[in-house]
Amino acid sequence: MQYQKICRQKKSLVLLLLTGVCLLFSALPCQAQLGRAVRQVIVAKADGWNSNTASLQCWQRRGAGAPWQPVFAQPVPVLLGRKGLAWGRGVFTAPQNGIPPKVEKDWRAPAGVFQLGSLFGYAPTPPARWPYVQVGPWDAYVDDSANRYYNQHVRINPSQGIPPWFEKQKMRLGDAAYKWMLEIRHNQRPAAPGYGSAIFFHVRRGPSTPSAGCTTMAEGDLVRMLRWLDPQASPHYVLLPQADYSALRGAWGLP
Repeated sequence: MQYQKICRQKKSLVLLLLTGVCLLFSALPCQAQLGRAVRQVIVAKADGWNSNTASLQCWQRRGAGAPWQPVFAQPVPVLLGRKGLAWGRGVFTAPQNGIPPKVEKDWRAPAGVFQLGSLFGYAPTPPARWPYVQVGPWDAYVDDSANRYYNQHVRINPSQGIPPWFEKQKMRLGDAAYKWMLEIRHNQRPAAPGYGSAIFFHVRRGPSTPSAGCTTMAEGDLVRMLRWLDPQASPHYVLLPQADYSALRGAWGLP
């Protein structure tokens, strides 16, 4: 009888401990997917969720487990969405902190951890060792959530007919702000309709002019960043408010 009582007490203790462990892990921030192959990270930190400016630094390491080292002597100023930030859809799971997800036309930049896509530009050759698309008159990047090509680059063949949606979705030609556009893979693979599209690094329109949701900077700073990028180093982009970055840095393995 005494033995059975002791067994029941032990079972209760084990269940209590398991419950505590589960609660502990559910309360912890989610792990970002900065894999061992990631040797370059672009980090932008904003003052808060409603800030439309941030400081950007590039970081690199020799390999997994090696310390991160800053690339620029000083962080460079960047501009974000006019209304600040909202959680994006990248290679992470957003903590439940009351901040809503980014949606189409909300004028907010997606926060979180993201892979990088193609580099677009007007010139025949890019200033970077990066997959490049020279933009021409038949290129589009679709931000219409009802379109089957939502949040994708599309190059149409005019000899096969011009889709009725093309005129509103075509990429601009001759716009100095879009001289170089590096794709930030927010809401891709697959794209969820309505959760934001066409997010890039590109040239700013002025020293204090925020964007619709992209990360923009002076052309010289952008070109310097592009030249540093190495496709073999699996570069990622991290955008967070300063307080959130500090809180998540350890759990997410950030520089």
